[in-house]
Amino acid sequence: MTAYAIAHLQDAAAHPEIADYMERLSSTLEPYGGHYLVHATPHEVKEGSWPGAVVMLGFPGIAEARAWWDSPAYREIAPLRTRHIEGDLILVEGVPPGYAPTAAVKAIREAVSAD
Repeated sequence: MTAYAIAHLQDAAAHPEIADYMERLSSTLEPYGGHYLVHATPHEVKEGSWPGAVVMLGFPGIAEARAWWDSPAYREIAPLRTRHIEGDLILVEGVPPGYAPTAAVKAIREAVSAD
């Protein structure tokens, strides 16, 4: 099942290390089937607050996303970003094709009726 790495980056400051990080990132993704889906493109905030930029990477599965994150190649370049950009990054598994939230709705209804 497809998985994603989603980064919400804030207070990005231009720095040569950021350029180095960006140049080297793609080569760390390739062995794990990772690819860019979103890269700091303009976004529209519809609810809440979302300052900064969004980067979203796709992977064939959560195992590949975790392997990329933990890989020596990525761990080597990660400080080039983290020293200059604050933000949050999550790995999340997608849902299968045709997914419907039926089971989640049932669990909520059961929890509410048990109260």
